[in-house]
Amino acid sequence: MVQRAALYCRVSTADQSCERQERDLLAFAERAGYDVVAVFKETASGSKDDRVERGKILTLVRARQIGVVLVTELTRWGRSTTDLLSTLQELEACGVSVIAQTGLQFDLRSPQGKLFASLMAALAEFERDLLRERIRSGVASAQERGVKFGRQPGVRFKADRYQARMLKLREEGCSYRQIARDLGLSKNTVMEIVHRHR
Repeated sequence: MVQRAALYCRVSTADQSCERQERDLLAFAERAGYDVVAVFKETASGSKDDRVERGKILTLVRARQIGVVLVTELTRWGRSTTDLLSTLQELEACGVSVIAQTGLQFDLRSPQGKLFASLMAALAEFERDLLRERIRSGVASAQERGVKFGRQPGVRFKADRYQARMLKLREEGCSYRQIARDLGLSKNTVMEIVHRHR
């Protein structure tokens, strides 16, 4: 039975073109005997997970309208290990595999696919740990240089700028809600500043 396929072509910058990828994938699909039902092309960074055209393929997958996704290489589908693993698992749940033009097939039901998924899961965890470690290291380094994180107590630039006007309006009998609306602040901020100066 001929499998219905979607082609996915992606380039990272606007000065690049998807033409070569599309041409190569169409030739590959013809040689392999796939019925190409749609071609999706987009310009987007591989590190972004929310790509519009790839999202359209996932919609076709969920609707069971295709059986395979063809890409020139796996990095076209996604660069982040976590993203790759989650999308490949979603495809696998719908019985769809990703096939790279190199001939590598990412079908997570096969022994090769299961091994690949395990390796990717380990890499994803390693990536998350590295990121966490870099963040902690960066925060510690910044704190050593005297950088303070989070809201500093007593510093409300916008609210403090309007303080005198706020107190005057309150003395004139304006409600907290009116003052907040006039000054573009929240009612709670107005209440807090008025109560602080009583």
